[in-house]
Amino acid sequence: MPVDSFKYLPRLITRYYKLTKVKPDLPIPWTPLSRPLDQCRFGLVTSAGLYHKGHEPPFDVERERQEPTWGDPSFRTIPTDIKQEEVGASHLHINTRGVLEDINILLPIHRFQELVAEGRVGSLARNAYSFMGYQGFPADLRGWMEVYGPQVAEKLKAEEVNCVLLTPA
Repeated sequence: MPVDSFKYLPRLITRYYKLTKVKPDLPIPWTPLSRPLDQCRFGLVTSAGLYHKGHEPPFDVERERQEPTWGDPSFRTIPTDIKQEEVGASHLHINTRGVLEDINILLPIHRFQELVAEGRVGSLARNAYSFMGYQGFPADLRGWMEVYGPQVAEKLKAEEVNCVLLTPA
């Protein structure tokens, strides 16, 4: 299924984004796995703008509407025992309808719980983390790199996570 990253934006902004060239940030960091999967504790991270309704606020899409070149760099904590009706999504660049019906579309918590039960992966961290994938245009990644990314990394380390699955939205 093709993804239209600009579907929910005004046409003028979409045109601006499509005409602007952005140089990728290379090389992409990669760390080889140090143990078999059945001995790994997995952490899950998504850029789908998910949040735990009633426990944390949604991402700031109102500011983004006012300032289309800005994106909320903060993160939200998603407990891996979350009930589907507690899942919220605030993202202007993707259709969130599907994930509000099934969180596993963008954050495969229940699929990983099945893998743990089958013994295919060691365990799943108690918490998953969600960011807002859109970080302005051109993207300003300083918040992720300097503040929120290191905070999530520390939380994953505290849960003794060996491997992280990132599901981009």
